[in-house]
Amino acid sequence: MWMFFISSVLFSLMYYVQSVKTGLTAKRWALAGLFFGPTIYPLFRSRQRIKLLKARGLGNTLFGA
Repeated sequence: MWMFFISSVLFSLMYYVQSVKTGLTAKRWALAGLFFGPTIYPLFRSRQRIKLLKARGLGNTLFGA
């Protein structure tokens, strides 16, 4: 029980920092991370990808060097 609580707090901080970096709503993701902990990580990554696709379009490529 304590491990889930501690990981929820840590993931809340991680979601907050990552959402500020990517331009997502930071408070919303921090609160979701606090309540659900690491279980919402796939949803968070898919939201980041959707935001990136909307920003650059579907036909463009992104080269990560």
